Amino acid sequence: MADHNLLFNIQGQTAVVTGGSGVLGKVMARALAEAGARVAILGSRPETVEAAVQAIRAQGSEVLGIVGDVCERNSLEEALQKITSAFGSPDILLNAAGGNKPAATISAERSFFDLDLQAVENVFNLNFTGTLLATQILGRGMAERGQGCIVNISSMSALRPLTNIVSYSAAKAALSNFTQWLAVHMAQKYGTHLRVNAIAPGFFLTEQNRFLLTEAQTGELTPRGQAILNHTPMGRFGAAEDLIGALLWLVSPASAFVSGIVVPIDGGFSAFSGV
Repeated sequence: MADHNLLFNIQGQTAVVTGGSGVLGKVMARALAEAGARVAILGSRPETVEAAVQAIRAQGSEVLGIVGDVCERNSLEEALQKITSAFGSPDILLNAAGGNKPAATISAERSFFDLDLQAVENVFNLNFTGTLLATQILGRGMAERGQGCIVNISSMSALRPLTNIVSYSAAKAALSNFTQWLAVHMAQKYGTHLRVNAIAPGFFLTEQNRFLLTEAQTGELTPRGQAILNHTPMGRFGAAEDLIGALLWLVSPASAFVSGIVVPIDGGFSAFSGV
């Protein structure tokens, strides 16, 4: 019979978190560290990376901060060298880098026909291409060993495309599909101890979507923000801490026979028909 005390044990493993200095990423990175993993945080802004590192270091955990770009192969290869030198080859990869931009979003001032193509490409690349490339570089060692866990961060907009959010929705839909494809590929090609899954958060207030959900001057909900809460049975936005339980399940032996799934964490949004 399995020792239930070991089901969620990731003690001593090396976890890499892309986007680990973002609103959601830093909370998940800290949770991995609290669970006993050695955590490498990869982010694009030095000041936010340093803040995330200091928060984890203050709790006595091993942590490494790296400033890099998930859309640049050379940057990821340099990051891998630093991670391997400090902690060894990654055992866990959490692809949390992502986000949206106003210029890639339809608004009263910007129609679909006026969307800036570069902004659309930037959002798609950050959310999808950056995950694919990071997995190629940071996940190669897992494939060579035939063991490891990869967790991608998808979105509710991958399951139900949201009005106005063109590139972000398309990128997250591609990411969910890629998660399933990669799970099959890894298991068949490199071994059944290498698992790939995704988490699909519902509506969480972040710096990337705040402009859509709240009024800049007052902080009150926009009509869109209120509509979202009206369609969320639990009646609130998610908190970053709401992601931790599913994350620790997916990266630990507790989910040893789980691969290729996308787990909604959405307060019931995806289950609600609206009536």
